[in-house]
Amino acid sequence: MPRTILITGATSGFGAAAVERFAGAGWRVIACGRRAQRLQELAQRFPPGCIHAASFDIRDTEAMQAAIEALPTGFRDIDVLVNNAGLALGTAPAQHADLGQWRQMIDSNVTALATLTHALLPTLVPRRGAILNISSIAATYPYAGGNVYGATKAFVTQFSLGLRADLHGTGVRVTSIEPGLAETEFTLVRTGGDQSASDELYAGASPITAADIAETLWWVANLPPHLNINRLELMPVSQSFAGFRIHRES
Repeated sequence: MPRTILITGATSGFGAAAVERFAGAGWRVIACGRRAQRLQELAQRFPPGCIHAASFDIRDTEAMQAAIEALPTGFRDIDVLVNNAGLALGTAPAQHADLGQWRQMIDSNVTALATLTHALLPTLVPRRGAILNISSIAATYPYAGGNVYGATKAFVTQFSLGLRADLHGTGVRVTSIEPGLAETEFTLVRTGGDQSASDELYAGASPITAADIAETLWWVANLPPHLNINRLELMPVSQSFAGFRIHRES
């Protein structure tokens, strides 16, 4: 019997690559995202019944619940939840940041993630499933302009550990996956579509790819059921946490 996985943020980047990795291996995949056309195009690359496209804004709790309730019979028994949807907005220091962007990051990266997890726990617990949360190295290593984005990812990491504590004895596995520099649409979204900023950031860096993270998710999801990866931090070799910034008075 094929296993079933629900992946949020499936229209691009890590999410889209994960959909392709799991669907290509015969899993039933629930691909969730805002952009319905992208989801349909993704689903059409696989045989019917392999991918169920669920289009909704992760911040819309009613739409999220409706999408869960509307799952076809063959997709209801969810074994793995991948909380991938999220975003970074803006690079300004806190004193100049846009409060609306802060709230959108909190709504997407924190509130929506917790809401979906809560909604699916009644399914995941009896199936001894797994929850794979996409956090970031920004949860651990602060940097200028990271402010609320880093804080939301710190929540994801700590929430993952808290879930592990609460789910003790249920057989449910929980993993916080914390990538470093990765080339997706991340920087385009963060900078409001500035392609030159994205190109400059990744130039010559050999960054993590979406396929790398999809393969990591695949590995974690397919570990023996008695093993749990609590936290998994990944960086490209070109990136490290060396060096603290120092401001010097002129």
